[in-house]
Amino acid sequence: MTNTASTSTAGIESTAPTAPTATTAPTAPTATAATGESARPARIALVTGANQGLGRALVEGLAARMAPQDLVLLTGRHAGRVADAAREVAGAPATRARVEGRVLDVADADAVAALAAELAERHGGVDVVVSNAIAPLLPDRSQAEQADGFIDVANGGTHAVIRSFGPVLRPGGRLLVVASGLGTLGFLPPRLQPLFDGASLEQVEYAVESWRSAVHARTAQEAGWPLWINIPSKVAQVAAVRAAADLRRERDLAEGTLVAAVCPGMVDTRASRPWFTDYSGAQTPAEAAAAVLDLILADGVDPAYYGELVQFGKVLPWTGGAPLTEQDALLTP
Repeated sequence: MTNTASTSTAGIESTAPTAPTATTAPTAPTATAATGESARPARIALVTGANQGLGRALVEGLAARMAPQDLVLLTGRHAGRVADAAREVAGAPATRARVEGRVLDVADADAVAALAAELAERHGGVDVVVSNAIAPLLPDRSQAEQADGFIDVANGGTHAVIRSFGPVLRPGGRLLVVASGLGTLGFLPPRLQPLFDGASLEQVEYAVESWRSAVHARTAQEAGWPLWINIPSKVAQVAAVRAAADLRRERDLAEGTLVAAVCPGMVDTRASRPWFTDYSGAQTPAEAAAAVLDLILADGVDPAYYGELVQFGKVLPWTGGAPLTEQDALLTP
């Protein structure tokens, strides 16, 4: 599977995507209530990779804290799981907003573009987009064997969401990419850091594909890439956010719009359990979602957060970090 995202950056800050309208499920029409807090137009929120774990917790939190006329879209690849999760969240006692499940494979850039175009047509855009989807990565399977599936979702998906939803993000909106504290330059050796530092989105994509090729050729470690493919992937995610933010910073800050990467901290999920032995400090998905939700729903935007990697209300320096090798003992190259 390969990433099919467009290579044009113009759409990031200008026009909406023109992909065909998605037809995976009906979408409720935009509502405007007449009185009280609901006098404003409905807000539209979308979370990818949301049928379980942190993604589901984010949907639950948004559904509880947004208004009754608002719409929260819970998306994922598996129709049955998406439908079940959306039904459960919609029926939860704390839920106030409308909740709808939509099937979306973020590795399919055309599908991402189609959904963005549909929401732009039906609702005039979106207000909250959280790119959270991740593919499984196991230590007892070859990193090379898992590379395509992992990179297509984590990086191809991030690029597709940025390219397609960036142009339809309404003023005052939030576009967040869930990354990791491992996503700073210091986790790469100095000779690889220039591939991502100050890079455009096209340059990030090129670096990702060059790294992918080296993984398959078994030359990645010789070139200095970490054995654990999660590290270059996370650095590339944050670099992609920085690239997109650089193109729209002035306008977004004037309009109260935030584009950023977020690190939720250690979260006890099925995906993370194989990688760590000490979970005494791990958060539940609901606990990890709290700081991200506060960032999404804050009344204003702190300019210091814009285009940065944010964890628990603090910016993690882009140049921070140091090479990490402790996971290497767990890995199958």
